[in-house]
Amino acid sequence: MQTGESEQGLRSVMDLTRAFSIIILLLHFYYSFWTVFANWNLRTEITDRLIKNIALTGLFNHFLTAKCLALGLLCVSLLGVRGAKNENLTNLKGVIWIASGILIYFLTYLLIDAPIANQDIALIYFLSTSIGYVIILRGGVLLSRVIRRKLNNDDIFNRENETFPQQEELVSNKYSLHLKTKYYYRGKVRSGWINFVNPRRGILIMGSPGSGKSYFIIENIIRQLIEKGFALFIYDYKFPELTDLAYNHYSKFRDRYPKESLFHSINFDNLSCSDRCNPISPTTMNRITDAIESSRTLLLSINKTWINKQGDFFVESPINLLTAAIWFLRKYGSGEFCTIPHAIELIHTPYDKLFSILQTEKEIATLINPFAIAFADQQMETLNSQMASVKIPLGRLASPELYYVLTGDDFSLEINDPEKPAIFCLGNNPQNQEALAPIISLYVNRLNKIINKKGVYPCAEVIDEFATIRAPSVMNTIATGRSNDIITAIALQDYSQLKLLYSREEAEVILNITGNLVSGQVSGETAKLLSERFGKIMQPRTSLSINSSDASVSHSLHLDTAIPASRIASLSSGEFVGMIADDPNCQIELKAFHCKIQHETIKGTKHSNVQNSIFCTGHADPLAIQKNYEQIKQDIQNLVYSEMERILNDPALSSCLVRYS
Repeated sequence: MQTGESEQGLRSVMDLTRAFSIIILLLHFYYSFWTVFANWNLRTEITDRLIKNIALTGLFNHFLTAKCLALGLLCVSLLGVRGAKNENLTNLKGVIWIASGILIYFLTYLLIDAPIANQDIALIYFLSTSIGYVIILRGGVLLSRVIRRKLNNDDIFNRENETFPQQEELVSNKYSLHLKTKYYYRGKVRSGWINFVNPRRGILIMGSPGSGKSYFIIENIIRQLIEKGFALFIYDYKFPELTDLAYNHYSKFRDRYPKESLFHSINFDNLSCSDRCNPISPTTMNRITDAIESSRTLLLSINKTWINKQGDFFVESPINLLTAAIWFLRKYGSGEFCTIPHAIELIHTPYDKLFSILQTEKEIATLINPFAIAFADQQMETLNSQMASVKIPLGRLASPELYYVLTGDDFSLEINDPEKPAIFCLGNNPQNQEALAPIISLYVNRLNKIINKKGVYPCAEVIDEFATIRAPSVMNTIATGRSNDIITAIALQDYSQLKLLYSREEAEVILNITGNLVSGQVSGETAKLLSERFGKIMQPRTSLSINSSDASVSHSLHLDTAIPASRIASLSSGEFVGMIADDPNCQIELKAFHCKIQHETIKGTKHSNVQNSIFCTGHADPLAIQKNYEQIKQDIQNLVYSEMERILNDPALSSCLVRYS
């Protein structure tokens, strides 16, 4: 550590060295031009004797020896100079001054042979050499004022310090999925891999519109899952983009699947190119809790404001009524009328007949009892409000086209059946999103309930634009599906978008339990949450301090955010950050990544138009659709008539008959 005394002592030594340099230069002048000094009467016996003694040392053996020694001492003295630092000065300026001074300083040697008077030569030589000496001194002072280490202003956004090593080796196993990447680290662009060695722990993909979620990630995941022979469910928000891709890739790798496997597709735009499936088929509706969950999913998807009001009277009452209708149809006969369209038509039956019929089923008597009591007590205002809250939203689904798709039985939602695994693509249309969202939510919710069980075929689900549907059962699949060989990959635009359709608690659960996380450009709260999740890394810091006499540069290491929220908010399309989850048998040390994913387009796997496939049977003509619609209404009329006849003719059921008090 430098003290004031040592600094003052160093300055004294440097001043003394410079004084010796000047003395030697003056002695050189005196010795070289002794006759001139004699003519000027500037010599004495003492100085002559002193010069002779000094000459014995060999200092004046050559004309340039003394000058070089004087210059050397001057340079030594300049090493201790501490001038006021200036950020605008450069080494080049000081070097130019020194070079000019040295040139003048030594070129004066040519004056020795100049054809002019000796005294004139002496004066010119003294003046020129002194000027050269002063210029060299000036250049040295300028060099001392230059800041030796300037701060690097090229990396103004600190990109260099926020880079970190990433996984560069391909790690594969039976379930692994891989994305090829390019990333920047220590001034170089490197090749790497995102290895989802355990995708069964869930994959959450986020990114604003245009960030490249589908193109760079989802399409690659679908291809790899089909190549591995997985049963697969795909929610195709922009039908038929992902459906085309899946069907053609499935056709290419058909030999990876059992012979009984099939490809199924549902879309609501062209029913001639769509399969039909009953999401509440009696074969999969085994308990009344299944009916409760189906009712809740359907009604909360229609009425999004109910999500944060669950438990309220006017929210639970419609759910109970729809549950009662579904479970009654499940228990009625062989369950042939257990469909959503039949349940909607049944609920629109007159109150007295509806409540009487539903009360004949003991399992739902407690659910329907409050409605029956309100009707018997003529509390019509309350009852009408309860009934309207379920009739109005369900009435929006009463269209021939939806009825047609929902009452078919072309395939089962048990896509991971070991005997006949399937690939099922469910299409949506952004233009009809509000109308289709409840039905699609029901399909997804029921499918997750059905596939999440032991001893089934390995399967996966890829749900694009997850925030456009409400399927809480996906949370349970992410949490417990790993033991049942289920891979769940969901994509959405932003965390805030997820909270609009789910409660805040549900949205937090989905974000926190997902093991693998990939995110493109997001901002706001989402970017902050992700930045915290990625953790911190050691980053070098440099600071520059300038005062009147000196400048100091400090270097330090700080533990700072690896990927700041501002960096996540400014990602380019195709550029992603994230964190992967490893497996006990396949551990990965470098889990975080910030890279650009490389998309490998495979010829013939996209845009070949699945509508030209086996699904376009042409059987769903308008007449058949309308006939199916009318048949459903007739089925319910016949059911009501026969059940009322049974109640009226059976004394044991007289207590079920609902009348005004």
